Amino acid sequence: MNYYDVIIIGAGPIGITCGIEAKKRNKPHLIIEKGCLVNSLYHYPTNMTFFSTSERIEIGELPFVSHSDKPTRRESLEYYRRVAHSWGLNINTYERVTNIEKEKDSFLVTTSKSKYGAANIIVATGFFDKPNLLNIPGEDKPKTIHYFTEAHPYAYLKLVVIGAANSAVDVALETFRRGSEVTMVMREDKIKDTVKYWVKPDIENRIKEGSIKAYFNSELKEIRDDEVDISTQDGLITIKNDFVFAMTGYHPDYDFLQKIGIELSQDENLIPQFDVNTFETNVKGMYLAGVVCSGQLTGKWFIENSLSHANSIFNHLEKLNN
Repeated sequence: MNYYDVIIIGAGPIGITCGIEAKKRNKPHLIIEKGCLVNSLYHYPTNMTFFSTSERIEIGELPFVSHSDKPTRRESLEYYRRVAHSWGLNINTYERVTNIEKEKDSFLVTTSKSKYGAANIIVATGFFDKPNLLNIPGEDKPKTIHYFTEAHPYAYLKLVVIGAANSAVDVALETFRRGSEVTMVMREDKIKDTVKYWVKPDIENRIKEGSIKAYFNSELKEIRDDEVDISTQDGLITIKNDFVFAMTGYHPDYDFLQKIGIELSQDENLIPQFDVNTFETNVKGMYLAGVVCSGQLTGKWFIENSLSHANSIFNHLEKLNN
């Protein structure tokens, strides 16, 4: 069984950054990813543009050159692939970690393909794989979609888009411009202020002119094959509908975190327990890095403000070894 100083779970930008730190400090490492390299970014909408400018999400001392100041999904996929290749990182893709067990001063990592030993574990799994559910009748129907890729398949159809943040706004505008009949349903009383500044006036103007129908202070109550019920300020209404895009956000895989021994806060935020300086969890030798640290507060950590997590973790490991 292969043994490593560090096994990193997740090959997103933060997992790659942790791998780079391991290389810099001559610590044998393995990155295990259940999907492809930067799997979450790969599943972003095809035409997505990042909120951040390219230099803010650079890693590994390699410049991120993009056609404009805000890179696209396609540019990011190429960039992070190039970074991983340049640093010669040891990455196993399409291999799912199923369990991690503490054995005295080391860990046994079981995956869908093999078993590995490690002195330390870094969990950098993000939160994009687990959508926040509506918990309403009909949500399990195939017409209910929690991930948006592109607008073309939904041209000229009747769509309901749930949410008032960036993802919902992007879906609404892209599908509207492909001829879809778009209705937005939002619990909020307005489009969120955090929506990308170059997009917010567009969606507000489309709503104002009536091109996109919007129900504020409202909730979807039931999804049926060809219609939906919406609880509005004026009472319950029913509209014809072909697809529902539930852009309700995502959360970390709490079941996995608890299975491997990480404790969660007892409030509604469900924040994993970790030291804010070292990022070590309640399990000695097991660390968190990146947006997985946020629990339900998924707006707290992003790529650009999580890159320093890797340095903090490896500084702590070196102190322990000295």
